[in-house]
Amino acid sequence: MKEAESVKKRLASLDVLRGLDLWFLIIAGPLLGTFLDCAGIECTWFNKYFSHVDWEGFVAWDLIMPLFMFMSGITIPFSLSRYKGRADKELYLKLAKRFALLFFFGWIVQGNLLDLDFKSFHPFANTLQAIAVGYIGAALMFVHLRSKGQIAMTSVLFIGYILAFVLTGMNLDPESNIAMAVDKAVLGCHRDGVRWAADGSWTYNAGYQYTWILSSLNFIVTVMLGCFAGEIIRHRNDEATTRKALILGGTGAALVIAGLAMSPFFPIIKKIWSSSMTLYAGGISFLLIAATYYIVDVKKWGGSLEWIKWFGMNSIAVYVISHVLGFESITTSLLHGLNHHIGDFYPFVIDLANSFILILIIRYMYKNRIFLKV
Repeated sequence: MKEAESVKKRLASLDVLRGLDLWFLIIAGPLLGTFLDCAGIECTWFNKYFSHVDWEGFVAWDLIMPLFMFMSGITIPFSLSRYKGRADKELYLKLAKRFALLFFFGWIVQGNLLDLDFKSFHPFANTLQAIAVGYIGAALMFVHLRSKGQIAMTSVLFIGYILAFVLTGMNLDPESNIAMAVDKAVLGCHRDGVRWAADGSWTYNAGYQYTWILSSLNFIVTVMLGCFAGEIIRHRNDEATTRKALILGGTGAALVIAGLAMSPFFPIIKKIWSSSMTLYAGGISFLLIAATYYIVDVKKWGGSLEWIKWFGMNSIAVYVISHVLGFESITTSLLHGLNHHIGDFYPFVIDLANSFILILIIRYMYKNRIFLKV
């Protein structure tokens, strides 16, 4: 079964949830922030929940990336089941292509390639690249291992990440923890956040605390959690049932509790993808897909949500276009006359117009069955 063009073959709830996640990231959050700035409103609630936590803790904005990774895992049982138990050249070529394209798009989004400057090239520093690593690991586990083996290997990766911190004294300092040390040792001057001086020397930016190399262990775990959710949904010929929704919800609740229970020992820290964060975010993701699955696939109440699918069915295109292409030259040319009429709200109108253009592009792609596949 192909992942793509036929709407009937797709899991509608997944497209809706993925679309909502993108809408929150690309449209709703930025527009609301611009409006509040233009209105001069200091909104503590917005500042808290629509920006990433500095270190320990977790808010809605921190869920966006884990949820994307989780949802990439849901697709695995649907798209790769025909490869189960066999080493297939077609499979490996497919996975290699996906891995390469996600890294390539990640470099473009980060500006690594477009800068045309090797000093600013960061080989591993983007959500798309984290998805690539997590997806490849999870896909290979799904294809070559049975269910018990998948659970065992996922546990090994999860425990291995914890042991790396235990064996280094549970050091959680943002600048010297083991995940940060591994990133600095492997990526060196090409780690994101490096500052270059005029004389060619470079230093690490203390404000950049995200980690990627060692954290990849839990990237794979996050995608595998999504894969397990996909297995639950796909069980017994894909028939949508309330029981499946309850299993998804119960699993989510258990993971949230487990993450919170672990947090006193290993705090919830998204920037290093801590193990408690992996469980906590995975649990919330299970709860969200459970609710969406029940509403859209079981009860069939999603008839008015087609516009959300414009985003959900073309998620890579939306993400790349929104980060790479700017429409300001168009919108400011057409709307510059409004500047002296609406005053402080002019930036909001421009952002609104930019979002409108993006929506038109994605709608056109959806209506004409143009999907960016990787």
